[in-house]
Amino acid sequence: MRIIKYGNPILRMKAKPVDIQSDGIHSLTEQMFVTMREDGGIGLAAPQVAVSQSFFVIDMSLINDGGEPTAIINPQIVDTKGESTVEEGCLSIPDIREDVIRPETIRVRYQDINGNNYDREIDGLEARVFQHEIDHLNGVLFIDRIGPMKRKLLQKKLKQIAEEESQYL
Repeated sequence: MRIIKYGNPILRMKAKPVDIQSDGIHSLTEQMFVTMREDGGIGLAAPQVAVSQSFFVIDMSLINDGGEPTAIINPQIVDTKGESTVEEGCLSIPDIREDVIRPETIRVRYQDINGNNYDREIDGLEARVFQHEIDHLNGVLFIDRIGPMKRKLLQKKLKQIAEEESQYL
């Protein structure tokens, strides 16, 4: 699978809900785990591999001892608390990292690959990755969450990424 880059319109689309029974989700998530690992990511949302469906994969072993790679299906943030600023990057926006302000703690609802429902409160790096990937499912990129001055300073790099991506459109 190829990770699509900034400039590809699918990154700005709202992803469709997933029907775990009929969408071939098992095969897709396995391919996404491979792609994510090859590119050195912690998380990867379906829109980043040109699949406009509401799910992402996350390698929890990079966040928590004993964690495992996990597929998060149809996630929703239902509550937030606090605030933290952490530098973020994105596989779809290579070589750009910026400080992003996000809630420190979130309550999320989602399903796993087997259709089990979860309602959890998470914080720290796990909450940050969830928010970053859920943003992808809503057509939002981390650069949308930085100040206009910083975004303006990134325009040249972003334009270059978009030009390189345009060969695939």
